[in-house]
Formats: sequence, structure tokens, C-alpha cells
Amino acid sequence: MGMIGKILAVAALATAGADAQAVNYDLYPGERVVGKNFSYTVPAGKSSLEDIASHVNLGLTNVMEANPHIDPYLPTPGTVLLIPHQLILPNTVHAGIVINSAEMRLYYYPAGSDQVVVLPIGIGQLGKDTPVNWVTKVERKKAGPTWTPSAKVRAEYAAEGEILPAVVPAGKDNPMGLYALYVGRMYAIHGTNASFGIGLRVSHGCIRLRDADIEWLFNNVPVNTRVEFINEPIKATVEPDGSKYLEVHQPLSTTFSELNSNDDVDFHHIPQDVLSIIESPDVDQSVVTKALVERKGVPVKINGFSF
Repeated sequence: MGMIGKILAVAALATAGADAQAVNYDLYPGERVVGKNFSYTVPAGKSSLEDIASHVNLGLTNVMEANPHIDPYLPTPGTVLLIPHQLILPNTVHAGIVINSAEMRLYYYPAGSDQVVVLPIGIGQLGKDTPVNWVTKVERKKAGPTWTPSAKVRAEYAAEGEILPAVVPAGKDNPMGLYALYVGRMYAIHGTNASFGIGLRVSHGCIRLRDADIEWLFNNVPVNTRVEFINEPIKATVEPDGSKYLEVHQPLSTTFSELNSNDDVDFHHIPQDVLSIIESPDVDQSVVTKALVERKGVPVKINGFSF
């Protein structure tokens, strides 16, 4: 495609939990559409979309997708934004942690719970990509992690005029933040010392969260929890009442030419489970086409219209 604040208008979110740092969605058998969208009016004074995304606990990209053509640096006061807190749960095992790079979200399904916790994340830069199509687990957790940058990373920083030590000590200046969950052997879900980057491709492959969010995960996710990495920019579902929904995000660039182009990235693959839904006879193809073009990252109902 940083800074954490209280969740805005909790009363307007039927699915928001008591924690100000985490958005909890109730789960019901057979349903994959959860949550509700709501509106937010840009306040007077200087306020960037990053400030607003932090305030409503979304990533910057989530807010930008739902509100195209809004100046991300200085949105006009009084502008009404769509806050996309409604979503389709990924079509995978609803257990442990699921990280969907395409939508910059982390899903945590606590064992024995009828809720899912959804948190915004930052992911790896192009060429330093966060893994996909990978199932692993939380190997260990650490409060106050240190950071041991590789020789390549130290060279990158040196080229920008910053000399890194062999080991960056724990503390507020550590890019790992204050907490880390180590997954597999090479990656971590961790905090950050930056005031930006949640909802962006900014890391060296690891998953970044805002301070309060990583602290919540650290305190609530047990070691050995299942972790799955996916890249699912298009999600579709048939709900128990027969309603069909489509949610489309901008796909991640896979080449530097795509990254530097002003054109939208093409969909390299539409999963068969999505095709089987959007090609159903009762689906309005004009609505599907509009969703695929706009890519606003919010569920759109695609059937059941009367004319």
C-alpha cells in the first residue's frame, strides 16, 4: 500500500469489546460477515488519515481503501469518512492467529471463545515479504525483545547514514517495540518504535502492531498457538439466510514495476471458492464488477436485488 488511541464510538459498534485496544467480533454458526461500518467526521484542525486510522484501530490502508480520493495527509475538516469495521472472515481455519497480508489484518480466535479479535498490522516491504501460505506456531514470547540486525540490514541503514549496533538493546528505541511473539524460526509478531507503518508495507518481513495491540496479544496468546499466514485480497461468502457478499482489497504488488505504477495491480488469481459464489445465477454481475474495480475493502451484498 502508528500511534494507538481509544476506539471511537464504541456504542456504534455492536461488536466492539470492552478493551479499548482490541476490536472483538461475536461469532455465530455459519456466518462470516461480522461487525458494522460507521461514519466519522474529520475534526477541525490538522488531522491526517494516519491519526484517524489509529483512533479507530484500523490500518492506514484500510481507511484509504474505504475512502478513495481523500487527501491522506490533510483531509478536509468536516469530511465524512466511512470507517470499515465490517468484514468477511477469511476462508480458513478459525483457530489461533490468522494473518491476512492483503488486508493488513491479524485475526485471533481464542480457544473456547465465541469471538474473534481483529487487529491492524504492518507487513514486509516488497522483496522482504511477509510469508504467505504458511502454517506455524508461536514458538516463544518475550517482553523487552532485543534486535539483532543482519549484516544486510546494517548495510541498508548505513547507506542512509545510520550506524546500527550488532545488537539493539530492549527499550522504547528498539524497532521490535516492547513485546514480541516469535513464530517459526525467523519471524516475529512485534511492536514498533515508529509512529507510523500500521497498514503499510514497511518491515523486513515481520508483523508490526501498535503498542497497545502487541501488549494485548502478548498477554492473551499462549505459546504453541497456531499461526497461519495467507494472502487473500478477495473474500466472498454465502450467509445462512442466502445473502452473498464480496469484499475486495487492492492486491499486494509482486514486482517493483507494479509497485511503481500508477495503475491498479491485476488480480493474479481468484480462488475457486470465490468464483463459485460470484458466478452464481442470482448474483448481479454489475455489482460484482463495481466491487472488483473500486476495491474499497468492505463487504458488498451481490444478490437478492429486486428490479
